[in-house]
Amino acid sequence: MTISKVPLTLQLLYELGKTAARMDLILQKMEHPQLSVLHREKFIWSLSNVDVLEQYLHVLDGDPLQKNVQSVLDLYKTTVDLKRSHFRKCINHGDFSHLNVLVQPDKSGVYMISGILDFGCMNNGYYIHELAITIMYMMMTVYPEPMEVGGPVLAGWESVLPLNKAEKDCLYVLLLSRFCQSFVMARHTVTLQPENEEYLMITSRKGIHIFYQLLESEKEQVEKMWFQSAAQYSDTK
Repeated sequence: MTISKVPLTLQLLYELGKTAARMDLILQKMEHPQLSVLHREKFIWSLSNVDVLEQYLHVLDGDPLQKNVQSVLDLYKTTVDLKRSHFRKCINHGDFSHLNVLVQPDKSGVYMISGILDFGCMNNGYYIHELAITIMYMMMTVYPEPMEVGGPVLAGWESVLPLNKAEKDCLYVLLLSRFCQSFVMARHTVTLQPENEEYLMITSRKGIHIFYQLLESEKEQVEKMWFQSAAQYSDTK
């Protein structure tokens, strides 16, 4: 079953972060004569291509969300674009979500990660992209306090792959950017497949209140909460 079907615990969130980091390290060692196909220039779901969303912003015309998405795109240009040269490159799974992580109970009934699905969004990117995507999707699960998800996921990730200064400074903006990708592309796809609107808007509808909560909390407050929580959780390991 997928992790979306089970109660999330701090330990499971920690293991998620750890698994995501290990996965990217393994993917980075992959060898294949056609590996260049992962250079997916202008791939809409890559966090390297957030600027491409501006071509689709018209789907939010008349919705107050449009202004907030534009503000995130502007923030991306003044933070992520300027610090990308300091990010460490890798191959991203690109869709490490609550619907693509499999779990099964061990003999004591504790759920453990048992597999990963859907490698269709793989692309050349950066380690920090995978972490932002992982936290974003885990905030959409049934965990009681979505804003608290980042700490244990971050602790698990950094137990394998500690972030550098630039990566830490851009995590919040990249997380918001992934929400924006989800909102805009869901609306765009609905214009092409209106009969599938209910399904296509599931993630967007779940995420909108979390997105606004992140914006209202502001960058420094969210970072302080996550990094302090991660440090405290790591100290107990």
